[in-house]
This record gives sequence, C-alpha cells and structure tokens, in this order.
Amino acid sequence: MIRYYSAVDKKVTEVDSIDNACWLNISSPFDKNELIKLSESQGIPLDFLTDSLDIDERSRYEREDEVRLIVVNTPLLNDIDEGNKPIYITAPIGIILTPAHIITISLLDNPILDLFLIGKIKNFNPTDEKMFVLQLFEQINYSYLDCLKKLNLRRDLIEQELYNSSRNSELRQLHRIEKSLVYFVTALSSNELLKLKIKRSDFLKIKDLEEHTDLFEDLIIDNSQALEMANVHTNILSSTTEVFASVVSNNLNEFIQRLTLVTIILMVPTLVASFYGMNVTLPFMDNDNAFFFIVMISILLIVFLVWFFRRKKLI
Repeated sequence: MIRYYSAVDKKVTEVDSIDNACWLNISSPFDKNELIKLSESQGIPLDFLTDSLDIDERSRYEREDEVRLIVVNTPLLNDIDEGNKPIYITAPIGIILTPAHIITISLLDNPILDLFLIGKIKNFNPTDEKMFVLQLFEQINYSYLDCLKKLNLRRDLIEQELYNSSRNSELRQLHRIEKSLVYFVTALSSNELLKLKIKRSDFLKIKDLEEHTDLFEDLIIDNSQALEMANVHTNILSSTTEVFASVVSNNLNEFIQRLTLVTIILMVPTLVASFYGMNVTLPFMDNDNAFFFIVMISILLIVFLVWFFRRKKLI
C-alpha cells in the first residue's frame, strides 16, 4: 500500500496523489503490480523497492543515475512472544531519494516511521531530504538505546528471580534476551559501517552544510555508543549465564554429596540388622533384650557417623 504525504503549514498531511506529494511511504499489504508501476513512472530500479522487503537485507547504500537508495536496519519488538524467539528483531527500512520524492518502504509496520507520520518529530520537514534522512537515523539510534535499556532492565529482574530459584522459564528468558542482543550487535555494526561510508563519500551531499555535518557526526557517535552498550550487555549476559550454570552444577554436586552421605549413614544400621538376620551364632542372640541392644548399637553408629561427617564439614 502506497500512501502520499506533503508538508502543509509545517505539518505532515496525507494527500491523494503522487503529484502533490513529497514523501511516499510504502507499507504492507504489498501489491507487486503497484510497485512495478511506481518503478516505471518514477524511474526507480525495481530492486531498490524489492530489496528493502528482505528481512535479512544488510545496511548499505546504492546509486543508479539520479536515484539513491539507503537501507538501514531498525529494532522491532517481536510479534511472536513465546518459545525461544528473540524479544526484539531487526528489520530494514529502505529510503529511496529521487529528484522529486522521498520514498520509504518497510516489510513490517515500523513505529519509527509512525513518529514522523503523527508529527512527533520536532522541526520535521519532508521536503528536506537531507534532514529527513538524518532525523530518521537519529530516531533509529534512540530506538536502539531505548530497547537496550529495556533489555538490560529485564535481565536484571530475571537475575533476581534466578537468585531465588533456578527455573527453566527464567533461563529461557535470558536466552531470548541473548538472541535479541545478537541481532542488535549485528545490525548496529552494519549501520555504523553504512554511516561511515556515507560520510566518507558524501552520499547525502551535506559536506558544506555545517549543521547537517555536525548532526551526522553526533549520529555516528550515538550509533557507536549503542553498539558498545549492546556488546557490554552481551558480555554481561554471557558471564551471567556461565555463573548460573556453575551455580546449578555446584548445587547438583552438593545435593548428590548429601544424598551419598545419607545413604552411607543409613547403610550402617542396615548392615547390623543384616548380620542378625543370619542363621549363625551371634552376640545377644539368646538375650531377651537383644532387639533393644541392636537398635541402640545402630543409633550409636548413626550418631558417630553424623558427628564424624560434621567434623569433616561434609554436612
């Protein structure tokens, strides 16, 4: 579905036709014939439109004649909130710059684009393609940082639960967070490389615009910060997982040790009783109080073993 937008009184307003529009936003459901028609009418290579619909498309830029394409990956909350699926995934947004229009296209509904559509971005002007791209990069950075903070908070809460009980549900949640961080590290690394290449080649043609250049420098720094945070959280999560694996293993060893000691303690009186079950001459066998003697001997042996193991700090 293609929707057309224009700037009216400094506000983004939807219009009916492409002739009055400066920004085209393409979202699901997609009509292949509609994309082909747009490609032919605007002189846009069809693969510029279709490549952006690939969920695994890497961040990159490309130019063909006067049409430029930027593909940048953004964080998205995963619709599948179950099993071993990651909490967050990444999906590309395609930004196509033509002499007459700015075109954005995304396979999934993206809340970052919604911020521009509902007027939440300060000083947003869809007719300024350079600032539009920079502001979009800025919101993507903010989104990554916000998602990383939420993941870190969620990890802290799960760790507190794990300190009290090592349940499989919490461990699965940590695994989902780890998967999300892997997506983020991969996407942020790709985005950082993209921005550095754009800066070096002056792909946006902002070299002589001081305000735009300063903003772009800040965006590169913010992206690096988000990447560093993602790496730090990944390392912390990996070490946390290793610690809890060691704790679980240690608890299991302690349980087996205690169970073994209990077995040894119970085995001794059982051995005494087994001796008196033999058809041979044994002490106290003719004594009327033989049963009580055997019980007392068993109890004394149990007390001795408990004292011995406690002295050795085994229990």
